[in-house]
Order: sequence, then structure tokens, then C-alpha cells
Amino acid sequence: MKGIQNNPYHPIKSTKAYRRLMKAYYFMVKYPHWFNKKVAWITSGGPVEPLYAMGILPFYPENYGAMCGASRLSVGLCEAAEEKGYSYDLCSYALTDLGSSITGRGPLGRLPKPHFLVCCNNICGTVIKWYEIQARAFKVPLFFLDTPFIHEEIHLHTLNYVERQMEEFLSFLEDQTHRPFSEEKLKTVCTQSFEAISLWKEILNFSRYRPAPMSAFDAFIHMAPIVTLRGTRWATRYYQKLKREMEHRVEKGQGAFHHEEIRLIWDNIPIWYEIRNLSNLLASYGAVLVADTYTSAWVLDELDLRNPIKGLSKAYATIHLNRGLDYKTKKMANLIQRYEADGFLMHSNRSCKPYTLGQYDMRREVSRLTGKPGLIIEADHTDSRSYDPSQIEKQIRMFLEIIKERNQSPFKESQEKRE
Repeated sequence: MKGIQNNPYHPIKSTKAYRRLMKAYYFMVKYPHWFNKKVAWITSGGPVEPLYAMGILPFYPENYGAMCGASRLSVGLCEAAEEKGYSYDLCSYALTDLGSSITGRGPLGRLPKPHFLVCCNNICGTVIKWYEIQARAFKVPLFFLDTPFIHEEIHLHTLNYVERQMEEFLSFLEDQTHRPFSEEKLKTVCTQSFEAISLWKEILNFSRYRPAPMSAFDAFIHMAPIVTLRGTRWATRYYQKLKREMEHRVEKGQGAFHHEEIRLIWDNIPIWYEIRNLSNLLASYGAVLVADTYTSAWVLDELDLRNPIKGLSKAYATIHLNRGLDYKTKKMANLIQRYEADGFLMHSNRSCKPYTLGQYDMRREVSRLTGKPGLIIEADHTDSRSYDPSQIEKQIRMFLEIIKERNQSPFKESQEKRE
């Protein structure tokens, strides 16, 4: 298949506002005493709304790890942690964070010292020991919120169990801040959170149009506010701006790239250090990632504003990584159908076992359900030592050739009906 020699990318104008927003956020968490605030380190799947309701600034080590990966700083930080005895087989987010704490290096320099840590295991089990280590290192309290894994059904006793812990979490925050919890304040924050989530969902849905006004690679970057600033007016205002730009693009018929011929879905965490190269490679063949399972993980459909505590408990117990393989398979198949994708890419992520476990079975089942081909590529989300760019490029090129041949086949329609 001959590549498309000139397929320019159309930059998102709102990116300037995004950079200002994130710069302001990191400035606040870097110097919280200037704003009379406390900082809590929290896992990416943790309930952030209670923190904002209590006037506490959240800091996400995983989000910072992504920054380090995109800046190609993770390898040195991982090696620094490994020199202290931590295993190479650990999650590279954890190694990057530990290495940054040890060396004081990273995009922000030394990480802001937390007043306490909040760990929720709805994303993985590694965070438990990771946050225990950091709590001991900083000599600060740690709150652990346990969410039982949901294999199939969502049982009432599971939700009740998480709800009791959510109430304990609020009591913990009262002890740490020496101020009473306000349910009205939490409702206000949850309302803002729900508004930002709704906007983010609408923005992602715009890529159902042809051509897609933004790619999943864009979404990987612009998802930062929905993770770090969910529940604030800052996030809502930013996504209002981004939504208007996407609406304008759809009206003009402008895509993320000049030429869109193949539409793909992505599964797993991005390969942060390779985003630009992968985007350019796909674009050179007219292929665009139009959706993914990762950025939609922060679309908390179960957030109930009538009863915030109950709603938060259900929302955080049922996120993507805390669900069984059948749920993930159906989600992937639904994305392929809703976005009219021609195929899908799955990142077999060395670091993230919960996200990667079962992908080969999942690929087979998704292809059976949709009739679309899938490719699994092996890498790590921030540690480039386990990535072979020439091999991955070869695999992707061959995969795109297969899709293009299928799309050009005069028997495509009858073939898809049989599948």
C-alpha cells in the first residue's frame, strides 16, 4: 500500500488555553502554601470531588508519570529507582514517581510534598504498596479506599461496602483539615464535576463524524483537566471552549488531519513517548484514531447528584479497570460500531497488567462481534526500553495494508454481512 505523502495535521487552537490551565494547576500544587492550601497525592481513579469540596489540592503521580514519559525522562528516573532496589517489573508510573522523589528530577523538579495520600485500588493493586512507600517516606497519613473487583454483576453489598468507606474518607478529611464537611459544598463540586464530564463526553462523541475533528492522540493530551481538575470551574470553562472549537470543525467539515481514509480504535494507556511518531505514521496512511477505551474511563456515568456520597461510591467502584473482561469486550465492540471504525489497535502494556490481561482473548472476541481486525503491539506506557519502534512500525504498516485491501474489496459488503 502506498502511503499518503502529504497529510497535514490541523492543530487545535484551544491547546494554548490548555497549556495555561495546566501550568496554573501545577504552579498551585508546587507552591500550595502561597494559596493556603494542602496537597493530597491521589491515585488517578480516586474520588477527587471530596478533596475539592474540602479545599484540598489533588496531585496525581500517574499524571506526572505521563508527563515524564512524554518528555522522555522516564527511563532515567526508572533506572534511579531500580538502583535503589525497586524491580524493573514494577509499573513504570510507580518507578518514575519513586525515581523522581529520589533524584528530585522531572518536568517540575522535585515533586510537591503531600500533606497526606489517598489510595484507591480500583485501577490496580500496585498503588497500594506504592502509596504505602511514599507515605512512609514523607511521614504523612495514608487513606486507603478499597473497591472490590466487579467480575459481572454489580452487587448491592459491594456498593454499600464502598459507601461506608466513602463516609470514612470524609471523616479522614475532616481530621486532616480541622474543618467540618459540608454536604452542600460537595453537591456543588459534584455538579461541576458532572458538567465537565458531560462536556468531555460530548467532545469525544464529535469524533463519530467524518472526518473526525480530533483524534484520540489529541484526546490523550486534552484529557488532563478531566483527571486533575474534575469538579472545578476551570475544567468546565476549558471544555466549553474546546467543545465550541470541535463544533466549528464539524460545521466546516474539518478533520484532525487533511485526509481520513481508515478509522481505528485504541485500547490501553497511550505510549506517551511515542504519541507524535505513531500519529504521524498512521496519518501517512490516512489512518486516524477516532476513539479509545482510556480517555472515556473518566466519564463517570454513575455519578448521582441527588445523593453525592452514594453516587460517588457507585461511580468509582464501577470504572473501566475495575470491571471484568466481558464488560471491556462489549465496550470495545460498542466503540467500533458507534464510531464506524475499520479496525482496532491494542497496546499490550508491559507495565499495566490489569489493563493488558486478557487482551488476546478480547481481540478474538471483539473481531468476532464486529467483523473488524485487531492488532496487538507490545510496549510500555512510559519506559521506552521495552519498545522496538522498527518492529512496531512494520506491524502497523502491514495491518493498515490489510484494512485498506478489505475496504477496497468489491466483496466487502457481502463479506461483512457473513461475519
